[in-house]
Amino acid sequence: MSPSAHNEYKQGGDGDVVTRCVDQLEYEASPLLAAPHGFSTRIGGVSTGIFESLNLGHRRGDDPENVRENYRRFCAATGTDAAAIVMTNQVHGSEVKVVTRADVKPDLLAPTPFEADALATNAPGVTLCIFSADCIPVLLFDPVKRAVAAAHAGWRGTAAAIAAAAVETLKREYGSDPADLRAAIGPGIGPCCFETDGDVPAAMTAALGGLAEPFMTRTGEKWNVDLKAINAAILTRSGLLREHIDVSQECTCCAHDRFWSHRYTKGERGSQAAVIMLEP
Repeated sequence: MSPSAHNEYKQGGDGDVVTRCVDQLEYEASPLLAAPHGFSTRIGGVSTGIFESLNLGHRRGDDPENVRENYRRFCAATGTDAAAIVMTNQVHGSEVKVVTRADVKPDLLAPTPFEADALATNAPGVTLCIFSADCIPVLLFDPVKRAVAAAHAGWRGTAAAIAAAAVETLKREYGSDPADLRAAIGPGIGPCCFETDGDVPAAMTAALGGLAEPFMTRTGEKWNVDLKAINAAILTRSGLLREHIDVSQECTCCAHDRFWSHRYTKGERGSQAAVIMLEP
């Protein structure tokens, strides 16, 4: 089914990320990205118990056959290839792995041989896949040089500017002009729920200078930090046009009935996935 045939509705707020529904499976997508892609929700899968229902975390303890079926459904809905997935072991750093078809997993549940928090490719038909459950997923698409990237930005990855590292990788490897890039920042924990001690804003300021300050608010001894807004600011500083960046308004912790939230569940959870693929 093509994206135009999906049931689709817009989120509230300023972001242009939309919710699409295919055969009862819901996922988020950006009209800016003219490539098969999507940010999963937890709705429309077959997993049970604490993993109900669309768990895409393959190392969380879920039934492997349920995970396989969840991927089959999610990739079919998004138009990506479940048989050509590249994954990475995420470590909350700033490493970007450039991948080709040789990096496609021989089996969905096979071990992943490398660590990185972002993936980039210009190989058509290769599905990049990153995971989140409060952290911020970022997808990038270059319609001119025909390249894509996917990044996982927790607060450490945000401070390390993993999104900027992904942009730099597209520039270096494929000649991308940041002004041509389109970006979508997917569902993640919002400032409403991401309350921290002073170590997080201190790390942000140390790494990013004044860029992050407008998006961190102190309330007594605690801070509320807007990771999605900081990542959008990092992308604009990297040369993207603000009108080429879509930002989801969904907070995974507030909407824990629709999304996996590590903070809300205290770690007893499945995982979202974000995928993107260049069409063959």
